[in-house]
Amino acid sequence: MHSGLILILWLAAVASIQLLPPAVLAAGVAAGLLAAAAWARVRTLRLLRRVRVLLIAITVLFAWFTPGEALFLDWPRLGPSREGAILAALHAARLVAVVCAVGLLLECLPLQRLVGGLHALSRPLAVIGVSPERLALRLLLVLRYVEATPRAAGKPNWRDWLADEGDSPADEVVRLHRERLGVLDGLIGLGVFAVLLWWNLS
Repeated sequence: MHSGLILILWLAAVASIQLLPPAVLAAGVAAGLLAAAAWARVRTLRLLRRVRVLLIAITVLFAWFTPGEALFLDWPRLGPSREGAILAALHAARLVAVVCAVGLLLECLPLQRLVGGLHALSRPLAVIGVSPERLALRLLLVLRYVEATPRAAGKPNWRDWLADEGDSPADEVVRLHRERLGVLDGLIGLGVFAVLLWWNLS
């Protein structure tokens, strides 16, 4: 399967998360957590740790600042509202589901294929003067340097990004992995977007 089509299906899945009813969303989050634990446990846990502050902020803002019935009747002014707690759980579940999807994508799709898929999807931008080759290569360089961030010494330091160790050759060759987008891949991608558009408008 073409990497661009994989990205289209992934984007469709992430977009559909925002449209799922609570019961289906709960099942989707459980399935995403199980899949992430099986195939991308370390990466997903790392991503969840990075968004923990955002999860706390979502919980506090929605649960305590949404008007409604008090969740704890003994502390009506200090406790969260029932409606706010529901909204907080809903938005936190969506964020967790997206994080699991990102972890699975980065773990299962090699970096070269990921950038190659983004290059294929960004080719229409050439009409407005944006070079898809330069866009993909810059993204590849950024992702490579992010993956190469030193972690053995503990938390990454901003000085590590500025340090020039002199061990990176100036004439390093970077290869962009390109795949041919077949007709079937294009039809599947258009069909996915058509289904999402119909679902959103219905």
